[in-house]
Amino acid sequence: MIRIAILASGSGTNAQRLMEHFAGSGAATVALVGCDQPQARVVQRAWDMGVPGYLFNGRQLREGTVQLELQRARIDLIVLAGFMRLIPAEMVQAWPERIINIHPSLLPKHGGKGMYGHRVHEAVLAAGDTESGITIHLVNERYDEGRVLFQARCPVLPGDDADTLAGRIHALEHAHYPEVVAKFAAGLHG
Repeated sequence: MIRIAILASGSGTNAQRLMEHFAGSGAATVALVGCDQPQARVVQRAWDMGVPGYLFNGRQLREGTVQLELQRARIDLIVLAGFMRLIPAEMVQAWPERIINIHPSLLPKHGGKGMYGHRVHEAVLAAGDTESGITIHLVNERYDEGRVLFQARCPVLPGDDADTLAGRIHALEHAHYPEVVAKFAAGLHG
């Protein structure tokens, strides 16, 4: 069975969808939810789903403590769900082509350091883009530059603001992220 760790920093709606998707799946399981923000809602979501949680800070991530914890937990695949920190190069090398992220735009547009959440939606609107979407990609040592696994698109409508656009983006994330991760995980030992 593929053991998945989810790393998250926020409310955890994508993390919850992933935990629900893999609950009782047999092929893969969410073995751990790691969070760098102790007050984040994702901690409670993991607790409610009976998934062990692991709290850490930026220093522990940079110094390799998080990597050791994930290795002790025999994690096969790391899935980022609203995780706001850059994954250290040593961790990327420890799980080569086995760390997945989701980004709320059609990369390479509107990606990179500081581009997350509403900042991305505001940038899409400011650029006058007529469509936006999600990108699910592998993680490398740079923000939002890993190999793209999947993209889904939605229109940017007249009168949209960051909140209305975010609503359509979240719907795409919830619909596609668990399926793409499941397909990827199935290919790890296939």
